[in-house]
Amino acid sequence: MYVKPNIQKAVWIIWALLVPVGLWLVALYFPPHIAGFKLDLLGFAVLALIGAAMPMVINNTPISIIQCWLLAVFLAFGIFIEMLVAQMAIIVLLLRLRIGKNGSFRYPLNSIMFFLISLISGLVYYALGGTTGVNLITNASNLWFAIVYACVHFIVNQIILRSNFRIIYGKKITFFGKDFSWDLVTAIISLPIGYSLYILYTEEGRAAFLFVGVPFVSLSIILYLYYTSQKINEYLHKAADIGHQLAERLQVDEVLDLFIQKVSEMLPVDYAYILDVVKGEELQLLRRVEKGEILPPDIAPLKKNEGISGYVWANRKAALFHSAKDWLRHAKGYMPPEAQSLLSVPIVRHNEVIGVLFLASKRKRAYEKSQLIIVDLLCSHFAVAIENAKHYKETKELSEKCALTKVYNYRFFENLVAEEYKKLEIGQRKELSLVILDLDHFKIINDTYGHQSGNEILSELAERLQKCVGNKGTVARFGGEEFVALLPDVPKEEALEIAETIRQEIAYYPFVLKEHIGDEEIQLSVHVTASIGVATAPADADDSLALIRHADRALYVGAKRAGRNRVAEYVK
Repeated sequence: MYVKPNIQKAVWIIWALLVPVGLWLVALYFPPHIAGFKLDLLGFAVLALIGAAMPMVINNTPISIIQCWLLAVFLAFGIFIEMLVAQMAIIVLLLRLRIGKNGSFRYPLNSIMFFLISLISGLVYYALGGTTGVNLITNASNLWFAIVYACVHFIVNQIILRSNFRIIYGKKITFFGKDFSWDLVTAIISLPIGYSLYILYTEEGRAAFLFVGVPFVSLSIILYLYYTSQKINEYLHKAADIGHQLAERLQVDEVLDLFIQKVSEMLPVDYAYILDVVKGEELQLLRRVEKGEILPPDIAPLKKNEGISGYVWANRKAALFHSAKDWLRHAKGYMPPEAQSLLSVPIVRHNEVIGVLFLASKRKRAYEKSQLIIVDLLCSHFAVAIENAKHYKETKELSEKCALTKVYNYRFFENLVAEEYKKLEIGQRKELSLVILDLDHFKIINDTYGHQSGNEILSELAERLQKCVGNKGTVARFGGEEFVALLPDVPKEEALEIAETIRQEIAYYPFVLKEHIGDEEIQLSVHVTASIGVATAPADADDSLALIRHADRALYVGAKRAGRNRVAEYVK
């Protein structure tokens, strides 16, 4: 969660003024008595630090049973030693949670929090008449004082925690929510463990570490490993779900966007790049997303073994770096600003690297090896989805385009006219013009020069039509030597001008044919003309089929019958 810089600065100032001085005063008024118990103190401290290093994170909240070890430390050595151990434990806990540079203010924040909790709980215990270093079995009153101490510790912790959320993060959370329930359960578990450890310690000495400390530390480790395995299992389920979603996408761009989106939701990603292996020679940037914004892929390509991505491509091995100092010597070319943690994984299909995924975070130690395995699995799903999308695109183009001229075919064109006419009916288009042309006496050309030469003319004609129409419309082969151009939002006057440009482009510039006579190649210039008809909806047609029919009528009645090599418009 974002915290304003001035609030972070204030936290550091309060810590500097409160904690060091507070610890000195506590040591002055409540001096520790640890003569002869230094090794014992080390044992308690080790238990607390291990407990802090093995937290379970539930609902994004770290849950640890270090309270039980801190309770035993307090009862054995007093408030000052408990404060020192608590301060060390919180540092270990935050290091384990990898809060990063941006969250560094949490060190003084939690230090202040633990200092106040320890101070208030300890002062209440002493105010009630409690003493430390005594046997709780023979001194029953201290047992009750210790229970009060634990209750005060829990209540103060809840109050300060919620105050921090409101003051520091500007977020209000309910007092009796899920976090409260987990904290209460942890406190209930910690209380008897802490008492048992301390009582056994006063009775049996260091053997208490073996009989109480080791089993519960082992339990913490087991619970931590269980949580980690559950987290990996959750990642696997998410990866499978993402794989299904990728498979449903049939457009390459949709697959790319969804893949980056889902990876960014699963992991702490500030920068994401997908690089494509082009002709086995270089890595070209295919997608570039920085801080959630899609940017142009205008970054120089990489060769094999160039930079981190080039190394991943060449060696077919993923790369994981925890901070900038680890990868700096390997980097080459562009690197995302403020990047610390890096994760780069090869995208493999049919045992061949087809691309590289490159992720970066501004946090140090943002990625784990277990996450690398998940990302590798996602890249496998991604490679399959990309291949399917490319095949779909190729198949779709084959079904929609004329194999000879490479322009759209009649089937596609007919659907396009219907779609555009619907837009016209609902007001998304103002006008819809249609130009239809037919080459004059094309049968004679086929009979004279052969059908192969006729095909060459049709192919070149398609190129000329696309050049004349440009981005104003769509060109299609209507059948045989007939072609059409659909011009959305183009009025009839402009459509007639485009049609006349097409007519001149055909009539004034001969088509060049290549003929082979033996080993010699000769070029022949063939003059061709075309008759063209134009109709515009809604003025000339009430539906899409009528628009085609009326443009065709203008072609045959207004142009062909009038002498050919001319443009005619539909007239009712």
